[in-house]
Amino acid sequence: MNDFHKHIIITGAAGFIGSSLVDCLLKSGNYTISCIDNFDDFYDLNIKRKNISAFENHANIKFFDIDIRNREHIHENLCDDYDMIVHLAAKAGVRPSIAEPDLYSQVNVLGTLNLLDFAKEKHIKTFIFASSSSVYGVNPDVPWNETSALMPVSPYAATKIAGEYLGYTYSKLYDIRFIALRFFTVYGPKQRPDLAIHKFTKLISENQPITLYGNGETFRDYTFIDDILSGIMAAMNYDKTMFEIINLGNNRTVSLSELVSAIENATCKKAIIQFDKLHPADAPLTFADISKAKRLLNYNPETQLKSGIEKFYEWYINI
Repeated sequence: MNDFHKHIIITGAAGFIGSSLVDCLLKSGNYTISCIDNFDDFYDLNIKRKNISAFENHANIKFFDIDIRNREHIHENLCDDYDMIVHLAAKAGVRPSIAEPDLYSQVNVLGTLNLLDFAKEKHIKTFIFASSSSVYGVNPDVPWNETSALMPVSPYAATKIAGEYLGYTYSKLYDIRFIALRFFTVYGPKQRPDLAIHKFTKLISENQPITLYGNGETFRDYTFIDDILSGIMAAMNYDKTMFEIINLGNNRTVSLSELVSAIENATCKKAIIQFDKLHPADAPLTFADISKAKRLLNYNPETQLKSGIEKFYEWYINI
């Protein structure tokens, strides 16, 4: 950790990863954080309010209700000098993006462009961007490294690729260090309720049926939130090159059936399973090659699925 105080902007600060990052950074005492969130109603707003309840009145926190699509609102409200932007805000969800591609483009592409333009005008020299494993889409050649072919099958994934390219452009034109982190299926305490682990845990605990798409043999590289946070913080301190794309995953792929078994073991309940066909926007497999993250960021994920699910369930039963 650098030994001087930094003022950083974190977008999406009321969300799962954003609020977890704020919690983590405040413990170091090295940061003033300007938190941005527009409290989008994609899921229950009370969850987001609870996410920020522990830190919203902290002396080192400034909170702004800003829609990143509104360039003027960004410039009117953010008037300090800043060292860095950590851009985690996005319109989330692969399947919903098919129904509303224009909205996803506005938030994820225009919003990112607005923040990059703000970084240019304010001379902010570091920009961390939350990309996604979804950019690899249906590429069958796994594990995916950062040079693997991109085969996106959703507008959401396409907007993340656009964000990476915008970052490359602004890095080259305006000397901004841009680090795109491709997250692989992040889970853990505070995970959004629409995501599989949270949703399955709730339904299995309540003896309600869960739906598995495909035959239960789709595979995901599940990455625990603490490991993702360690990767983000390492990227925040990275200073060797001006543009990088880096996978943050667990370097292990887990079948949907194996995931359900882990949740059954944690909850001591048996899942009631029903099957449906695989959605065309769902990739059958995700699998991260994390050798670049290890080399550049000293990234070393430590939490395996069994332990991670147990930690998630402990949080879940206490919310």
